[in-house]
Amino acid sequence: MSATSNSPVTAIRTAAVVGGGPAGLIAAEMLAQAGVAVTVYDQMASVGRKFLLAGRGGLNLTHSENIDAFLARYDGLAPQLRQAIETFPPSALRAWSDGLGQPTFIGSSGRVFPTTLKTSPLLRAWLKRHADLNVTFALRHRWTGWDEAGQLRFIHDGSEIVARPDVTVLALGGASWPKLGSDGDWSDFLTARGVAIAPLRPSNCGFTVDWTDKFRAFEGQPLKPLTVGFEGRTVRGELMVTRDGLEGGAIYALSGPLRDAIDKTGKATITIDLSPDLSVAALIAKLDQPRGKQSLSNVLRKAARLTGPATGLLHEASLAFGKPLSSLKTQDLAALIKAVPVHLTGTQPIAKAISSAGGIAFAELDDDFMLTKCPGVFAAGEMLDWEAPTGGYLLQASFATGMAAARGALMWLRSRH
Repeated sequence: MSATSNSPVTAIRTAAVVGGGPAGLIAAEMLAQAGVAVTVYDQMASVGRKFLLAGRGGLNLTHSENIDAFLARYDGLAPQLRQAIETFPPSALRAWSDGLGQPTFIGSSGRVFPTTLKTSPLLRAWLKRHADLNVTFALRHRWTGWDEAGQLRFIHDGSEIVARPDVTVLALGGASWPKLGSDGDWSDFLTARGVAIAPLRPSNCGFTVDWTDKFRAFEGQPLKPLTVGFEGRTVRGELMVTRDGLEGGAIYALSGPLRDAIDKTGKATITIDLSPDLSVAALIAKLDQPRGKQSLSNVLRKAARLTGPATGLLHEASLAFGKPLSSLKTQDLAALIKAVPVHLTGTQPIAKAISSAGGIAFAELDDDFMLTKCPGVFAAGEMLDWEAPTGGYLLQASFATGMAAARGALMWLRSRH
């Protein structure tokens, strides 16, 4: 399946796509298929670098859940984002991957992966399609805004390059993993044009905790299975202990409200259920069994299947209460296992986050993803003000908004023919 079956633009028109990630590449594909002469500009020496990173542990393209549940993953869903995803839903993304010779499968969690589990074969096939469509790639070109004549400005090998395309799609990403090309510097150029930009902040990120030196010995070890709770929301998954905090899917899914709470008050307290499959009553019954000469750690391992890091976390929490863990009554110990309080003191830097929140306000876009203050300029991907958890939702929205911006650009070109 190709990106689009739209009728071609009759006269040769030109398009600049600024940014070579998924949103930019899908926009370039769609424009080129309609007969537009497309140049993709990217400041790096190759495209798709963050896309390749996303597949380091298995490329999670999208998710198989029903569309209503899928859309609910995007808090504060803007009408434009909803329309983009409904027009290019997960089924369409899977069909597109199939068309590149990269079939997909649904994992046990409902996540969708290419059968190869890798990004590189898909990216190679995709770039071959671009080559077949005569898409030009201008690499090591750093966008620096517009000149007084309205031309796009780029720095390449220390010299300024200008371009005046008929239409422009901006897909420069957010500000996470800046060494891969997405550094958020574009916000200054758009702000200068009066475009409202929500501050770029870390999303799907780790959080800092003031661990004791003793607990830091568990650095790099997982905590699982568990659920994390915050302000009435719970997420099941796993966490990874870092030297100065926690990372992992269970906390990434809560990163938005946790980040906002920390921004507001300087702290946030989560609760961790270290034994999510047992009730408090069931735990008490298991913990009340005769212990004999067993150590407390061994009892916790057998009764609640707690690993060393989990037991260490209990010790960490009991110290905060001013009581050693061994002094707790059975019911209090069971209650603690089911709700270990962990005080978060900050977020990891945006450069280490999986994605970023903030960006171009949707109020600055028309229904076709054009910047109303910059006629003929469209925007897509993570540089827009939305965020979503991991699990395929980030890539799906990037692809879908790239498609939406390209559709808008084609309509703009046809309207001016």
